[in-house]
Amino acid sequence: MTAPSADSADSADSADSAVPLSDRERAVLALERRSWPGPGAKERAIREELGIAPVRYYQLLNALLDDRRALEADPVTVNRLRRVREARRGRR
Repeated sequence: MTAPSADSADSADSADSAVPLSDRERAVLALERRSWPGPGAKERAIREELGIAPVRYYQLLNALLDDRRALEADPVTVNRLRRVREARRGRR
């Protein structure tokens, strides 16, 4: 079995960027851009605005941080959250 060529890897990357973020993915990024006044406000907004549990929200958010499309759509938010994630990993 041969390794995939660089051309096939490039075409896979461009195929990924051809598919836009879903409405839910964009909503997750938009929610994450906001600031929150106190404990519980963000979790309440997650449930009310997105209709999902906070645990599922954070699963989706974590996956988005590794998605190049999310980085292209909102580089400031994604890079900030990547730094936070890396800092937390470094403390473990």
